[in-house]
Amino acid sequence: MNSTVALKRLSGFIVLIISNIVFSFQTFSQSGEIVRGIVLEKKSDGKKEAIIGATLRWQNVQRGTSSDEKGEFSLSKAPQNHQLIVSSVGYKTDTLMVHSLAFLEIYLNPENAALAEVVVKAEATSMDRMNPIHTEIITSKALAKAACCNLSESFETNASVSVSYSDAVTGAKQIQLLGLSGNYIQTNVENIPAIRGLNSTFGLNYIPGTWISSIDVGKGAGSVVSGYESMTGALNVELAKPDAAEKLYLNTYLNSQGRGEINLNLANKINEKWSVGLLTHASTLQTKLDPNKDGFLDLPLYIQYNAINRWKYQSDKMMASFGIKALYEDRLGGQVNFNPDTDRNTAKAYGFGSTTKRYEFFSKTAKLYQTKPYQGLGFIVNGVYHDNVSYFGFKNYSGTQKGLYANLIYQNIFGNTNHQYKAGLSYLLDDYNEKYLDSTFKRTESVPGAFVEYTETIPEKLTLVLGGRVDFHNLYGTRFTPRVHLKYDITSETHLRLSAGKGWRMPNAIAENFGMLVNSRQLSVPEVIRPEESWNFGASLSNDFYLFGKKGTVILDVYRTNFQNQLIVDMENADLVRFYNLKGRSFSNSFQAEVNYAPSKRIETKLAYRLFDVQNDVLTPTGELTLLPKQFVNRERVLFNIAYALPYNKWKFDFTWQWNGKRRIPNSSEGHVHSATSPSVFAPAFSNINAQVTKAFLKWEMYVGGENLNNFTQSNPIIAANDPFGRNFDASMVWGPVIGRMIYVGMRYKIK
Repeated sequence: MNSTVALKRLSGFIVLIISNIVFSFQTFSQSGEIVRGIVLEKKSDGKKEAIIGATLRWQNVQRGTSSDEKGEFSLSKAPQNHQLIVSSVGYKTDTLMVHSLAFLEIYLNPENAALAEVVVKAEATSMDRMNPIHTEIITSKALAKAACCNLSESFETNASVSVSYSDAVTGAKQIQLLGLSGNYIQTNVENIPAIRGLNSTFGLNYIPGTWISSIDVGKGAGSVVSGYESMTGALNVELAKPDAAEKLYLNTYLNSQGRGEINLNLANKINEKWSVGLLTHASTLQTKLDPNKDGFLDLPLYIQYNAINRWKYQSDKMMASFGIKALYEDRLGGQVNFNPDTDRNTAKAYGFGSTTKRYEFFSKTAKLYQTKPYQGLGFIVNGVYHDNVSYFGFKNYSGTQKGLYANLIYQNIFGNTNHQYKAGLSYLLDDYNEKYLDSTFKRTESVPGAFVEYTETIPEKLTLVLGGRVDFHNLYGTRFTPRVHLKYDITSETHLRLSAGKGWRMPNAIAENFGMLVNSRQLSVPEVIRPEESWNFGASLSNDFYLFGKKGTVILDVYRTNFQNQLIVDMENADLVRFYNLKGRSFSNSFQAEVNYAPSKRIETKLAYRLFDVQNDVLTPTGELTLLPKQFVNRERVLFNIAYALPYNKWKFDFTWQWNGKRRIPNSSEGHVHSATSPSVFAPAFSNINAQVTKAFLKWEMYVGGENLNNFTQSNPIIAANDPFGRNFDASMVWGPVIGRMIYVGMRYKIK
């Protein structure tokens, strides 16, 4: 079947489904709908014994299932189902929180037994076994391995996602997945688009780590249900739920650089139907740091206040969750002696300032089908107002974004749960008003869309997902986004995943490239920027193995992204930053191998190797195209992590080593003009070492750790720091750490 015929048939299928159903809201998880696991008892000699006939059901659901003669079970999971009740005669009943479809290994304790050391064995990170999309689940256990003060610091032990500073002045951070920047990753918070638009600049810093219960990292084109902007992957961050979180969770943090934080989470179950939660965060850095004595602050001074108030209602027939968010942040950087009251818009000292105000509301409602857990009907809506005012020396920037997002999704089956579909309508509204220097950038994007996704399952053998969506953009016309995912179970321990799909997005050139503005380069935008478009193809193979009687997992994956259009950020000429549409080729090839192994019940290890080949064509001043490795992307990376815990987790020790290979950087020599024969310049490879020790008490724990313990820093991250208003000043050539060793201490206190 050729591609044209296939697309026509898929389009016809979309129209058929959408014209015959009422659309509604997607499940709160992007995973499948079946939870599988095993129920066991751990004997005093350490041997495991299957519990036959254990009863498993979701809270507020009368019907459930039982474990078979091997102790194994499978149970349908509806969007609202998170609390799994497990019981068996002669054993203590237990209730587990289940937010993903990772395979569960559940241990029940005999009625007359003392509390066992481990009730549920949950890995810090794991593959979502059921999801045909390659998805890694980072749990709260993994997040606790480091200070994890915000989302940008939540990937210290993750091999797939890299985080780095975008420049040496603003403190903005950026992530990479499959060799491409976070702009191509659809980042959601509880399936609501979160880090996009003007929030791309500092948005990773706006989600405190103590608010996060888990992070799903999906590679490749994501589900069409979530939108069209997933081009290389998708992150979905789950926050603490008001009906499941600790009644009180207090976290304090202080590091050797003077940064202090306090987080207070409160949750209260008012009655059987209503619960309320309050998540708060305050952090600041007011210490002026300049260890390299270049006259510039190595980290900007800042203060941030952040809060969410959320409510949840749940009955047998309905579930609703709604709330508001508010954030205020003020940043001040530049030269150490810069005074914003007297030096602003003068040549006395170079300064950077940024003030952000952000307000949101969100609502999720769902009609529940107690006798049909595979069926879903509901609605998601989110509104946002984002305002930022910034300056870089004499350069002034201001931007506002008003946005509205709505998703109406219906989920059901054809005949049985082996034939499932999701379909619905979406709407995205973005109103941008940006000013930079003497230029104004205004646009309003209105994008209604429709989608359908069909899942065919052959139990324990194959899962095929076909999805497509049509979006009607008021500025860029009608666009069709097809995606396909397949998971084939070669054996019960070996799984092959294949994926292919299209993604597209409209870039925000200024907000997404703040770090490229901290210099004396002239900004050039010679043409109207068009939407970015790409195709992503991938394959992954995961295999569970046993070595010396202990379980391990090996994961291999390879992905390729081909761009039809891309915003090229060209810094190849020393005096210019040029933004223009792709001319010629742009692609990314990614390979990763990862091994996770627990040689004992108290030790977990991870070893991963990653290889990137990312290239794109750039224009020379004479109009020639030259294919170059993408700037600031390291070709290789190695990560090793080991974690050790004493009985009852009284003491926990974590150690992480990362080796980052060399990467190409623009030639910043004075007056350099790029040509087809210009030699490439590479930054050297370097390593980072992080470690943490945690001591647990009855209701609280104390942790102490360090980052960049080997104290590696980039030499002279700011070019011509002594002449910030001169022609050669450039603080955007950052390829490594700009600050040295950092030691931190913190405390977590919980009332369950």
